[in-house]
Amino acid sequence: VQLVESGGGLVQPGGSLSLSCAASGFTFSSAGMSWYRQAPGKERDLVASIGSGGGGTNYADSVKGRFTISRDNAVNTVYLQMNSLKPEDTAVYYCRAATWFGSRWGQGTQVTVSS
Repeated sequence: VQLVESGGGLVQPGGSLSLSCAASGFTFSSAGMSWYRQAPGKERDLVASIGSGGGGTNYADSVKGRFTISRDNAVNTVYLQMNSLKPEDTAVYYCRAATWFGSRWGQGTQVTVSS
């Protein structure tokens, strides 16, 4: 099982970033997928989740209306579109797969929102 995040970087407040998580080694279309984030000194928190078929999306209150989670089961990838970014969105963002054999995590990608 492998989850590889990409798309992080440095962006100014109000800017946008799009994260991707490429999955392999399991039946992606059967797995619920989610994005988490962890800021320095803080716990890892759920940002957004999506059901195996693309429905059932949920968002943390802090990102509702700004972030959008989506997936493409044809290419085994889940995405997180982040708009109107704020300094408090700065964190390492992790992709998580919920499979029948347990949860699997990616290595994370750093997102820094700063002027």
